[in-house]
Amino acid sequence: MYKTNRQLFFEHLAPTSKFPLAIEIQRASGIYMYAPNGKKYIDFISGIGVSNVGHCHANVVEAIKKQAETYMHLMVYGEYVQAPQVQLAAWLSNHLPATLNSAYLTNSGAEAIEGAMKLAKRATGRTKIISFKNCYHGSTQGALSIIGSEEFKQNFRPLIPDCTLLNFNNFEDINLIDETVAAVFVETIQGEAGYIEPKPHYLQLLRNQCTKVGALLVCDEIQAGAGRTGKLWAFEHYDIVPDVICLAKGIGGGMPIGAFVASDELMSFFTENPILGHLTTFGGHPVSAAASLACLQTIEDEKLVESVQEKELLIKKLLVHPKINEIRGKGLMLAVGFDSFEINKAIIDRCIENGVVTDWFLFCDNYMRIAPPLTITLSEIEQACSVILKSI
Repeated sequence: MYKTNRQLFFEHLAPTSKFPLAIEIQRASGIYMYAPNGKKYIDFISGIGVSNVGHCHANVVEAIKKQAETYMHLMVYGEYVQAPQVQLAAWLSNHLPATLNSAYLTNSGAEAIEGAMKLAKRATGRTKIISFKNCYHGSTQGALSIIGSEEFKQNFRPLIPDCTLLNFNNFEDINLIDETVAAVFVETIQGEAGYIEPKPHYLQLLRNQCTKVGALLVCDEIQAGAGRTGKLWAFEHYDIVPDVICLAKGIGGGMPIGAFVASDELMSFFTENPILGHLTTFGGHPVSAAASLACLQTIEDEKLVESVQEKELLIKKLLVHPKINEIRGKGLMLAVGFDSFEINKAIIDRCIENGVVTDWFLFCDNYMRIAPPLTITLSEIEQACSVILKSI
């Protein structure tokens, strides 16, 4: 008997919750997604910060087609000279500070975090990792060990030992970072906490303390990078340079890819004791790397970063309502606060019914996420915000 894709979804795809959105999408283009019945949705969250240049951008699609016809997987990462990998790594190096000149390409953001954790331990000879309450770095066991929610961790213990959580934006807690610490992992702007920015000078003091005690400062820009905040990299807002930056999501143009970038001096620790100290088969897959390079070049060539602040200000200007308590965040990485999850969820459900896809945050469920593609126009923002207000 013929079964629909919806039936197959519920029968055979491993579930992550008992109430998935279960919106069936047949195709997507730009900021829009289309259901089989033709209903059009504005993707106002970019697949959680992924589609920075929109869905199926022509430059990205062309790069994917060209590379798929040239070659796909050839050899495990780091052995063959493959043009998509090296050109992407060079682009990243050329658009980051001089000390961030060596990229290790992975399949995802969580894998980038895992690699950075190993690098910190190997380079410093220490074991202690510090991160922050309500942070999110991924769901693999290493990344899970440093995320800031006990609810998400408790049923998967034991996890990696010697991981400590501090309070984000607490200046006194910085003094707890001492000579036993291998690395401090910090989201430049906290993501699943509801897009919380660092206080003035907080990241600078964090940077100074890490330098003082010989710990690595690792900035997780898996959500905040690739232009989303109004600069190419979010740390540029705060007058710091991390020792390692972790990237994924928005750098891929819709394809799976991640990277952790450090100095060639730091990365050299993976070459000995033991040799092949970090391995991946599909990391930096040629098709994903080609798509990533096309995505990043599009962000640069179309000057998408330059329009982010104007779009942020328009959203904040339009979304004024008695039920909205505040709008926080930076650039096109915004969180809209309501009194409760119940109110927020009801509004989100109505938004989706009315053709605007948004959601809430893992660790801040009374806030609505707004993170549209950087390609969204001012008139499209007006349309989406009108739907949100109507839904409220």
